[in-house]
Amino acid sequence: MTKVLYITAHPHDDTQSYSMAVGKAFIDAYKEANPGHEVITLDLYKENIPQIDADVFSGWGKLQSGKGFEELSQEEQAKVGRLGELSDQFVEADKYIFVTPFWNFSFPPVMKAYIDSVSVAGKAFKYTEQGPVGLLTDKKALHIQARGGIYSEGPAAAMEMGHRYLEVMMQFYGVPSFEGLFVEGHAAMPDKAAEIKENAIARAKDLAHTF
Repeated sequence: MTKVLYITAHPHDDTQSYSMAVGKAFIDAYKEANPGHEVITLDLYKENIPQIDADVFSGWGKLQSGKGFEELSQEEQAKVGRLGELSDQFVEADKYIFVTPFWNFSFPPVMKAYIDSVSVAGKAFKYTEQGPVGLLTDKKALHIQARGGIYSEGPAAAMEMGHRYLEVMMQFYGVPSFEGLFVEGHAAMPDKAAEIKENAIARAKDLAHTF
């Protein structure tokens, strides 16, 4: 069975957020078109996403030295164990849909923490004499992002770092297909905001049938 991770990083729901509204339209249409696929929703604002901190480094170090998981402290076990769950879940999925707002030219920090949690050598990639090689070569990914201004073209395009970061990471993992669906200009052109949102939702529904 095809397994899909629908990963959102927004504190608001689809009634308040353009990116979440377009994301909902996409995933609803996707489920309708693919009733046999398993869709798992990860709301990163509600999930336990440990940051890589001193406990994690300490726990990893103990494991690498040959100690058993039961020899880790309670804090180390909780964080290292959860990171293992997240990375295993990511590797086992076939498709990824990331939904984020455009904050300070990137995305909310919880998305970076999530990417850190799944960037595990031996799972998402491996090191070779020729350098790192991605292991997720049979996956697909999509990034849905709402931007109040226009950042897909012109001089402002160089300032967009959220989608470009995800694109680099997907390449690093070996994911061969990564698309972007952007909702742009609704803050810069408030008189056209409703039209911009409706057009993006229509594009999302169309894309859901081919993704």
